Amino acid sequence: MSKPGGKKINVEQIDLERMKEFVTENPGILPYAHQSGSALVKPEDVGKVKGRAVAAMHSQTDMQMTQIYKQMELLAQQAAMLKKRVEVSERIYQTQMSFEPLINHIYYLYERKDGQDMLSMVAPNEWGRKLPFNRYVAKVKLLADHTWEILEEGSTESEA
Repeated sequence: MSKPGGKKINVEQIDLERMKEFVTENPGILPYAHQSGSALVKPEDVGKVKGRAVAAMHSQTDMQMTQIYKQMELLAQQAAMLKKRVEVSERIYQTQMSFEPLINHIYYLYERKDGQDMLSMVAPNEWGRKLPFNRYVAKVKLLADHTWEILEEGSTESEA
């Protein structure tokens, strides 16, 4: 056998018993590289690894909590809109109507000067110069479930 430099190695001169001191049966469990060409094995700072893992966990859970809060806000807004729809629907069904409202048609809710509500097919701008009611409450559309969608909220005072 020869070395890369060109010199021959005498195999008979190798002391195998002495070499056993430097060789392990399980090189995979050594905390360092066991051959000159092996990958560098560095012990990890366990505190640093755990710190990074905890920071990543907090970042991820904070992001998920933000998403949940946004979903909750949206649900709260939807619940408020639904509550308003029910209130307006009840208010409309307590009015005296001289016609039968049709689904998907637009109507206008007014408050008369005596405080009673009135549903009309006439828009506020179609009444002329002066609105003959105390106030315009809302522009509404009858939905298939017989609730009323509020398309536009009216004014708080009479437009005089």
